[in-house]
Amino acid sequence: MSIARQKWAYFFAFLFVGLSLGPSLAHLLALPNKIDLPEAAYFTAQAIYRGWALLGVVVVGALASTLTLTILVWRQPAAARWAGLAFLGLAGAQALFWIYTFPANRATANWTTVPPGWEALRTQWEYSHAAGAGLNLLALVALVLSVLAWGSAERDGRRS
Repeated sequence: MSIARQKWAYFFAFLFVGLSLGPSLAHLLALPNKIDLPEAAYFTAQAIYRGWALLGVVVVGALASTLTLTILVWRQPAAARWAGLAFLGLAGAQALFWIYTFPANRATANWTTVPPGWEALRTQWEYSHAAGAGLNLLALVALVLSVLAWGSAERDGRRS
């Protein structure tokens, strides 16, 4: 596989993982200020996320680019392991979203309807996003370690 293709794969993986990390960190950083808000204030604050579903394009890009990277660097086991971990971190964040966050969004009609027990949904929503942010950060760190492993194998003229 050409080195140029691998470099482009790293570029797109870093681009999409970085773009995915931004919104997830925003959720994590907002958590302490939102978790104890009363009902009206919380539902008002949640309105700022309208339109964020479009970020799904970025998530798909992150998953596709890290999987592609893992495949392209498979002959360099250390780089491939780290790239694979990046993909798994992103996939884990998505699993959390679909298992915990999305059901809370549905139960509240994207935070426009106040159902009974909304406080439990708030907790589920906030902490699932926080855990997802941790997994997205793991994906970025794994990508850095992958490129470092890839670069050292290239410089040393050997496979890692």
